[in-house]
Order: sequence, then structure tokens, then C-alpha cells
Amino acid sequence: MHFKYKALKGTAIIEKNIEASSVSEVVEYIHRNGYFPISISEVKEQSISFLSFLDNKINFTDIVDFTRQIAIMLNAGLTLIDSLDILKKQIRKSGIRKMITSIDNDIKAGNSFSVALKKHPENFPGLYIALVKSGEASGKLGEILLKLADNLEKEREFKSRLKGALIYPAIIMIGMVAVMFIMITFVIPKLLGLYKDFNVTLPVTTQILIAISSFMVNFWIVILIVVFGGSYLIGKYLKTKAGKKSFDSLLLKLPVIGRVVSISALVDSTRTLAILFGAGVSILDALEIVVDTADNELYRIAFKNVSEKVEKGQSLGVSLEQEGIFPPILVQMSQVGEQTGNLDDTLMRLSKYFETESEIAIKSMTTLIEPAILVILGFGVGFLVLSVITPIYNLTSSFK
Repeated sequence: MHFKYKALKGTAIIEKNIEASSVSEVVEYIHRNGYFPISISEVKEQSISFLSFLDNKINFTDIVDFTRQIAIMLNAGLTLIDSLDILKKQIRKSGIRKMITSIDNDIKAGNSFSVALKKHPENFPGLYIALVKSGEASGKLGEILLKLADNLEKEREFKSRLKGALIYPAIIMIGMVAVMFIMITFVIPKLLGLYKDFNVTLPVTTQILIAISSFMVNFWIVILIVVFGGSYLIGKYLKTKAGKKSFDSLLLKLPVIGRVVSISALVDSTRTLAILFGAGVSILDALEIVVDTADNELYRIAFKNVSEKVEKGQSLGVSLEQEGIFPPILVQMSQVGEQTGNLDDTLMRLSKYFETESEIAIKSMTTLIEPAILVILGFGVGFLVLSVITPIYNLTSSFK
């Protein structure tokens, strides 16, 4: 919130704006600077622009930077409150600054760092809270936050690689759909009148294109209703457990994409377990966090089953093996890690192995998708050219 205050400094009256979470915080600030408060009023926001919305929105990169900066300052010997005060002064983005102010106020009120973070679940998931809580209990909060920052940065890099691999095919598909829409909606109807005037014999491809064009021109409202209505219903269905399970199951069965989805799930889960075990979190709590943070519904169910079996006294390696969805290397390495007592180190090595495999899988996916997109584009362009040019060629030939 923004406040405007008037204060007396000696014989001079000072008027300034300040950002704070409450009036009491403004009063405390005024007294701390040796002023005498005269009046304090909240400044209401007049309008919300798109730029202000972006300034208030906290994204994944903001959380990564926040974690890294706090970790560095804690390891340099600063207290948590001092670190938060420094961040409040140097961060310009209002959204993250408000969040830090809220966390700082909660800590000054006597709450722990983990409790303060729990009030912002949209920015700090269960894994984050659990690691901070573990760091507070062990007195190694700075070290834990450094590991957490590394984990978040690796996750960001992996997501950016995956998005980068899909940008080119997405642009090609959007361009192809746009060209088809323009041709069918605007070009074909004009050519149709020309063909009718000269009684040109139309090939089958042109007749198909004209039928599609006529349907889209005459029933475009129906098409819009079907598209948006269908998208809404599909979206609602995918939000249900059954829908998400069906969709995730379909993804895993796809020839190339399924391998990328599977390996990315294994990268996240093994790295999460390794960090949690290394931070001293119990195996049951760690598995519960993995269940909550798993994106793929099939892996989420599998880890939930593993957690229930481990709770009954079964080893992690045997529980993973019984699910059938996990690769043999994960099962075998988990059993080795349990036997040697280095499960966290073993799982971290596995996560690095799966990262390498994911890079290979992404390259394979892009290698196969790009030619397939070009082939589809070639067929689409060829169909359009054949449908449009052939009747024109027949028309010009009849004039000779």
C-alpha cells in the first residue's frame, strides 16, 4: 500500500509518499527518522494499467533471484532481517517488494521464516517450505537456500530448453493455420464467382476446398461455438483427476513426446528427493512433497503408492520396483543408495543422468518434429496450390 504523510522536522513540514503494509509501519518509520507525525493518509490507486499488472506479477525468475540473494547474504554473515531489509531497498519491482515486506513484517512479529513463506503458497511450493524449515532446524539455512537456488535454476533452464524446442514447430503450425484461414475465408469465395461465370470444370481438390470455404462462411458462428465450447468442456474435463490421468497417460504413450515427459518427471522427482534427503527431511515427508509437486498424474499416483508401502516398512527400492512405471536404473540405484547409506548422493547422480537423457530426448524430438512439420506444411501448400491454380490453368487454356 502507498501512504502520504506530513511530518514536522524542527520547524519544517515534510510531505512525502511511502510504501508500507500498514499505518503503524509508517508511524514507526517517521519516529525512526526523528520526525513528528502530523497526518497519514492512504493513497488509492486510480487505475490499473497493463504495465502495473506486470510490475505486480511475481514470476518464477523473481523467486529464483530472491532465493539466491537471500542465500548469499546469509552465508556472508548477515541476519535474515538485515537481508530482507536490503532486498526491500534494492528491488524495484513492486510485486516482489510487497511480498518481501510482508515476510519481513511476519518475522519481526515473531514468526519463523518458513511460517512467513507459507502465507504465499502461490510463490513458494511445499518443497520450498520444507527445505527452509529443515534449514531453520539444522541451523544451515544459508546452505540449504543455496542448494534450493541451484535446484530452481536447473528447473528454469530445463523448462526454457523445452520451450525453445517447441517454439519453431508452434510458429510453423500457427502460420499454416493462418494461411489456410485467409485462403478459405477471403480468397476462395472470390475465385468461386469467377469459376461459375466461365463454367470451368473443377477438380476434386477445388470442390473440397470450396465446400469447406462455403461451410466456414455460412456457419462461422456455429464453428466458433463448437471451438470455444469444446475447448471449455475439454479444459474442465482435464482439471478432473480422471481427465488429467487420461491425458497424462496419452502423453506417455506418444512415440517421442512420451519419452521427454517421462524423463522430465524423473529429473524433477529424483532431484527433489535428493535435496530433501540431504537436508535431513524424513523419507515419508519427502515422498509426500514429491506427490504434491508431481506434474504427471500417473507418476503422482505411483509415488503415492510408494509412500504408502514405505510407511508400512517396505524399502524404497522395492516399492519403486513394484510400481512398474519407474526405469530399472532408478530401482537399482535406489537399492544401492539404501544399502550404502548415501541415498541422497545416489539420487542426485541419477537426476544428473536423467538431465543428460532429457537433453538427448529433446534433441531427438526436435529432429523428428521439424521434418514432420515441413512435410505437413508441404502437403497443405500443395493442396492449396493445386486447388487454386488448376482451375485457373484450365480457364486460360480454354481461351486459346
